[in-house]
Amino acid sequence: MGSPHSPLFSGLNRLNTSLLGRWRGAGTRRPGELRMTHRRERSRPEPPPSPPPSVPPSCSPARPSRRQLRAAAPPPWPPGSMAAAVETRRVCETAGCSSEAKLQCPTCLKLGIQGSYFCSQECFKGSWATHKLLHKKAKDEKAKREVSSWSLEGDVNTNPWSGYRYTGKLRPHYPLTPTRPVPSYIQRPDYADHPLGMSESEQALKGTSQIKILSPEDIEGMRVVCRLAREVLDVAAMMVKPGVTTEEIDHAVHLACIARNCYPSPLNYYNFPKSCCTSVNEVICHGIPDRRPLQEGDIVNVDITVYRNGYHGDLNETFYVGEVDEGARRLVQTTYECLMQAIDAVKPGVRYRELGNIIQKHAQANGFSVVRSYCGHGIHKLFHTAPNVPHYAKNKAVGVMKPGHVFTIEPMICEGGWQDETWPDGWTAVTRDGKRSAQFEHTLLVTDTGCEILTRRLDSIHPHFMTQ
Repeated sequence: MGSPHSPLFSGLNRLNTSLLGRWRGAGTRRPGELRMTHRRERSRPEPPPSPPPSVPPSCSPARPSRRQLRAAAPPPWPPGSMAAAVETRRVCETAGCSSEAKLQCPTCLKLGIQGSYFCSQECFKGSWATHKLLHKKAKDEKAKREVSSWSLEGDVNTNPWSGYRYTGKLRPHYPLTPTRPVPSYIQRPDYADHPLGMSESEQALKGTSQIKILSPEDIEGMRVVCRLAREVLDVAAMMVKPGVTTEEIDHAVHLACIARNCYPSPLNYYNFPKSCCTSVNEVICHGIPDRRPLQEGDIVNVDITVYRNGYHGDLNETFYVGEVDEGARRLVQTTYECLMQAIDAVKPGVRYRELGNIIQKHAQANGFSVVRSYCGHGIHKLFHTAPNVPHYAKNKAVGVMKPGHVFTIEPMICEGGWQDETWPDGWTAVTRDGKRSAQFEHTLLVTDTGCEILTRRLDSIHPHFMTQ
């Protein structure tokens, strides 16, 4: 499963990090700044005079005290207004900060998220990596509320995002089925039960370029989990045929993971809702399995990652659905060749950035382009970690291969341009021009003399598409 080419994978999703709005009472707000939650102080209106009490003419009414007048007067600001909020002391939500907070995230205001107060721009920016996950969760919950109004027995909604302009012919088929449970006896990664699907262990190493050298015990753990991941992908391969939905493939993958006492790593990773990724035609990666039946002539990538005994194993392949045209065959064949040529170059002393030169040279020689937004990644006890492994030429990847390094190579090759965009679900990456994309992935161990393909097939030297 590819990671965005950035210090934080937030996901396997690419979130909109632009912050809109203005300072209230402080002039124009620059992009990325917070919004004041109160207005400038105004002179408060005097309370309206109370009508004189009705008393007998023979009685002279007692003159009320100032305290009584203040108690009887209505509040100058309605409850719940921004000015009223100022009167309640709020504490900054940044971990470890207890300063008074009067600034609120403008995106949270727009999404109706309560709270989200910060004492300064510095605290807000320092908390951004985790805070922005609240925005995605709010959007996901809104989508779920909309979907919940549809009957699972009724019509399929192929346009759940009103006004969105799709780049190609593929459409989502909503509603999605509910998230499948994983038995409690199966070991779970740290993000499995996190409300935002966030991996605390990955966050702790965010931004580091240090590449872990695995111990012999770690290497054996990786061999085991990668072999199991391969078995699960082989199960998915048998499902690929016209008329089968990607949801049915996901169900088979989920059951295959459970049968092997594995946790399906994509499930709830930054709130990803399924157990594998299924990317059809113009989908580059991170496609969400749904109720669309595969059609004759489609190509589909199935991306599998499983977790067992503290380790992740990751691989994917692209498959033909029935009979496909010559263009699809050329694309899939070239993509596989790009992967294998890069693997042939893996050995101690090679710079990680060199792999992109090899991949792009072969892709361009065959008239194809290389996606730049997603890359390979280190993997072991963490799903995504250093190194980053871009697949395009002249990249700035850091690091030199050493024995004991474990990482993925997973080039995404396109018929047209390399540019991509993401569907409103926050996950599905598609080609901007709507043309097809293919991908292959292996998890590799650098050895003393070259590399070991941990996710290779044991019953054949060829990928599945060559025998379809």
